[in-house]
Amino acid sequence: MEKILDGRSVAAAIKGELKGEIAGLLATPGLGTILVGSDPGSVAYVAGKHRDCAEIGIRSIRIDLPASVTQSEILAAVAKLNGDPGCTGFIVQLPLPNGVSAPDVLAAIDPKKDADGLHPLNLGKLVLNEPAPRPCTPQAIIELLERSGGSWVGKDVVVIGRGTTVGRPLGLLLTQRGIDATVTIVHSQTANLESHTKRADIVVAALGVAHFVTPAMIKPGVILIDVGLTRTEAGLLGDIDPCAAEVAASYSPVPGGVGPMTRAMLLRNLVALAKANS
Repeated sequence: MEKILDGRSVAAAIKGELKGEIAGLLATPGLGTILVGSDPGSVAYVAGKHRDCAEIGIRSIRIDLPASVTQSEILAAVAKLNGDPGCTGFIVQLPLPNGVSAPDVLAAIDPKKDADGLHPLNLGKLVLNEPAPRPCTPQAIIELLERSGGSWVGKDVVVIGRGTTVGRPLGLLLTQRGIDATVTIVHSQTANLESHTKRADIVVAALGVAHFVTPAMIKPGVILIDVGLTRTEAGLLGDIDPCAAEVAASYSPVPGGVGPMTRAMLLRNLVALAKANS
């Protein structure tokens, strides 16, 4: 397995596969996005999604709303895409402004158009291991390692962070049959967190604290997967200290690791929705 888990090259291969699948569909899929406000990270991420769409032949449907928008107006945008026959699936870009209930907005998405896999019904199907769109970033993490020559089977995995978009669904996916990892999810209230990370074969850092994982917290030869993203004047920083990456067997960089893969998994979800609903 390569030292650097290159999400850009793996994502490019997946997009090539999807382009072939799209060519065989009767109708061109359409991806919708709802972006609220002008958070630099969200703006860049949504722009990247639409570049991906143009690259592989998916139509883009954009709804951009100001940060001053009300929750009712966001829900109206959700309803519009729910009813748009040209929209195969869509996402509401997170985070949403203060005062807006993200769970209520996500619950308003038609589960059959939930390209991000974050609707409560689809998260419930993840728990039951029933077919449904899966959350994109957890899928990205799993695919990045496997397509880079690694394996999760029998590995002791520590996930730092218990959020509903990464940590919790990742734990469920990693313990499914066929992936077969043993998972510990640690968080801000975990006693002696380092005792867990030091024994791990794989550490997934998903807490959003720049350079949180240091060499003292890991064993040599560990695999490090960085999901964190902190914007600073010096640029984008991940959750993993570069010094820790130096002693790892493999690691995913920030940027260029999990991020491109997450966008690729969104496209894969969309193509699957197009096939299921055709």
